[in-house]
Amino acid sequence: MDKSISSLAEAVAGIGDGATVMIGGFGGSGAPIELIHALIDTGARDLTVINNNAGNGRVGIAAMINAGRVRKMVCSFPRSSDPRAFTERYLAGEIELELVPQGTLAERIRAGGAGIPAFYTPTGFGTELAEGKPVGEFDGRMYVQERWLKADFALIKAHVGDLNGNLTYNKAARNFSPLMCMAAGKTIVQVSRLVPPGGIDPEQVVTPGIFVDQIIEVADPGQEEALIRAGVAYA
Repeated sequence: MDKSISSLAEAVAGIGDGATVMIGGFGGSGAPIELIHALIDTGARDLTVINNNAGNGRVGIAAMINAGRVRKMVCSFPRSSDPRAFTERYLAGEIELELVPQGTLAERIRAGGAGIPAFYTPTGFGTELAEGKPVGEFDGRMYVQERWLKADFALIKAHVGDLNGNLTYNKAARNFSPLMCMAAGKTIVQVSRLVPPGGIDPEQVVTPGIFVDQIIEVADPGQEEALIRAGVAYA
């Protein structure tokens, strides 16, 4: 089944107001910059964005926030190297924050993809992050119940993909992306190189095509850190 599409605009056209969107990336590593900016162009608003951080400078997720498109961030690190977009909106009361420890964030996403509605973790017990959540004692240690995370859409950057949606990733750019592909209702992927079916050794496939709905080739993708150093800002 050929899942390739011809334009970034087509890729994100179905993401409407109020959607929950998982976005791959750890800082700039694996961030799907072109898909993010195509989403900004749609004008979709009141989005809930799930990512490791709240963006840097004025590109990528930070550009979404700066444009006023994000209602809520679910992340581990809202303050990164240049967090001005999020900080300005948050201090103005214009964006919500759900702070989630990084390991818990990954496991909540994994649980969403695996169909596990809740699990227990010791992380956060006795802190403000655990307020209002069920707790339990197991083998003499206290644990906090955390619920799965799922999304309407996932925007993902991979290295090589085939027309059937099978994916490989470039080293650390893999990060949360395989989990997000499984936890989203619809997964949209940009790849640096798109190959025919059979063009990827099956033993090298990280994300099977069953978890991918649309795929587009972006042969020379922007890198967040490089764009920030160059003074690029989304207009």
